[in-house]
Amino acid sequence: MRADAQRNYDRIVEVAREVFREHGYDASLDLVAKRAGVGPGTLYRHFPKRENLIDAILQSWVDKVTDTADKALAYEGDDRDVLLNWFERYVELISQHKGGPAKITSAMGDPESPIMTKCQVLANANARLIDRLREDGALREQVDTIQVCRLVGGIATVADQSDLDVTAVRPLLEVVADGLLK
Repeated sequence: MRADAQRNYDRIVEVAREVFREHGYDASLDLVAKRAGVGPGTLYRHFPKRENLIDAILQSWVDKVTDTADKALAYEGDDRDVLLNWFERYVELISQHKGGPAKITSAMGDPESPIMTKCQVLANANARLIDRLREDGALREQVDTIQVCRLVGGIATVADQSDLDVTAVRPLLEVVADGLLK
């Protein structure tokens, strides 16, 4: 990629991150182009679909997911505390942008989604924690990683769309944790 094209690409991603944080993932792409100082054609040349732009934004998020999962695995506490700590971190990870929880949760397990690779990183992080608890004998037999992602993602989606704060989300996460643990 030419240097000027790379600058435009980077600028579009940076501005889109800000616009999506302010207005959600369904914000106007014309607004993104305008704030980035590029024409709509330049934006669409780099990102033919909205999902391609979302995927580019989420790329920097991948490292954060891995780091967060590592910290969750090192968390000290009983099985319930470990699970709830991870669930709270999970909600934070997918709630960085307005509309993020719904986008990510609906793409979870969908092989056709343009953001599937990013969702897979999150699912793998979740699986690491679920596997640890399964090895400890703490989880019910039928617990499935993608189902857990969808349950916690559903709570994050409700919180995002209803502007619930952390104190309102925690009891919902506790219900899910209690249902998963033996």
